[in-house]
Amino acid sequence: MDSCVCAALAVRDCDAAAVHVSYGQRTEERERRAFTEICERLGIRRRLVVRNEALSAIGGSALTDQRIAIPESQSIGHEVPVTYVPFRNAHFLSVAVSWAEVLQADKVYIGAVEQDSSGYPDCRPAYYRAFNEVVKAGTKDGRIEIVTPLIGMGKAQIVTLGLELGAPFDLTWSCYSREDRACGVCDSCVLRLRAFAEAGAVDPVPYLDTVAKL
Repeated sequence: MDSCVCAALAVRDCDAAAVHVSYGQRTEERERRAFTEICERLGIRRRLVVRNEALSAIGGSALTDQRIAIPESQSIGHEVPVTYVPFRNAHFLSVAVSWAEVLQADKVYIGAVEQDSSGYPDCRPAYYRAFNEVVKAGTKDGRIEIVTPLIGMGKAQIVTLGLELGAPFDLTWSCYSREDRACGVCDSCVLRLRAFAEAGAVDPVPYLDTVAKL
């Protein structure tokens, strides 16, 4: 959902290209489909799809290791949850920055969000400030900037912004565990449902029949 709104912003403001990284996550096929359909709807023609084998081999996350159960939202405490994929966004950003150099692009958009998130350490502003210093030091011209337009927004604000931009929420997928109908109980589903309810909007993706919309 956040990535889709971020993509809509990028399309509005520049000639956008899009990157998708599959990394052995449970909903890999569904997320790949969402990427393709969102790009089609937004008119993004230049696309890069890659597969990262390292993250699933490393494991340590419920998203990449079938032996670790996806927790329901109410069972997640104040610690970083088991759905955190260790240092995942660094892998994504490295691919995007490399391609940005080839495209001679000067910005890399990422839909990271600190508020109303699951507490992932690679979604904090300090992380992106530090990563921008790495990009500045480690690229040919040092001019590529990672931008995080949603990082200080709440999820309901993101939904509202997406509706204003015409972001194709019906094509997005947020569920951590299922690819047919969203489970409605994982942290990602609960945060999403709450955001749509607070924004006074209806979430257009299908949920299991047992899920009560907030």
